Amino acid sequence: MLNSKIILLEPVLKTMIWGTESWGISAHPNGDCKVVSGPYQGYTLSSLWDEHRELFGDVKMQQFPLLTKVIDAKQDLSIQVHPDDAYANTNENGSLGKTECWYIMDCEPETTIVIGHHATTHEELEDMIKTGRWDELIREIPVKKGDFFQINPGCVHAIKGGTTILETQQNSDITYRLYDYDRLQDGQLRPLHIRQSMDVITVPFDAASVNAVSKKSGWLEQLIACDYYRVWKGVLCGEETLSLDAPFVLGSVIDGEVMIDKMSIKKGMHFIIPSGVTDVQLKGNGELIFSTL
Repeated sequence: MLNSKIILLEPVLKTMIWGTESWGISAHPNGDCKVVSGPYQGYTLSSLWDEHRELFGDVKMQQFPLLTKVIDAKQDLSIQVHPDDAYANTNENGSLGKTECWYIMDCEPETTIVIGHHATTHEELEDMIKTGRWDELIREIPVKKGDFFQINPGCVHAIKGGTTILETQQNSDITYRLYDYDRLQDGQLRPLHIRQSMDVITVPFDAASVNAVSKKSGWLEQLIACDYYRVWKGVLCGEETLSLDAPFVLGSVIDGEVMIDKMSIKKGMHFIIPSGVTDVQLKGNGELIFSTL
């Protein structure tokens, strides 16, 4: 079927006001990746999902479920929040909600990120937002390379400048901006989504909800297993075999270079291991993030 066991994708690069996003594995209409080689060269991921569902274990879902991106933040992102499936389905034309997780690929010294808030009731949350008491509301924590966080719907969050992350998320592009530092884009303030934000923010914030419990097994470490995805980190030093029980597996090289079936996969490249492919042999020295349903 395939010249190689993997389907290599071309990322969709987006230039933002704060930096860049590279959508490495995406079938979303706002950034649909293309296959770069092999018998499916030129297919978008969404068309591959629609026309060759056998590559994905015949999973019975209307749309490709996951999205992998690399975010390189030169400046702070907006303070934001995402809805869950129920709210997005009702209020965003049937869209999926957005559960996501972050692996910190790199960050500058003393970098922080925003995760959570300090309001204890919905009334206090509303008052803090309406009076612009952002320093009181927002919860910031220090981060370092290799940290990992789960960001559930309803969690106030923001990536700060000087941080590069790999994000695994539901296939959704719904973001509600709560605060954007009053900065201008093309001479105008970017729109905020205060009503929607207050609808979906979880109060009070549960700090434990962002901390995943990892499980190490050989060269692989499972970072998270939730209702929408499972995510692993692999540290390759030489040769290893990848055997994951899944209908398909998404892969991203976040450091170094690896060989898979005589194909060189370098940092910043993304691929899919399709259904039916087992015991994939990897060689080289590098770090990878894998995910699946």
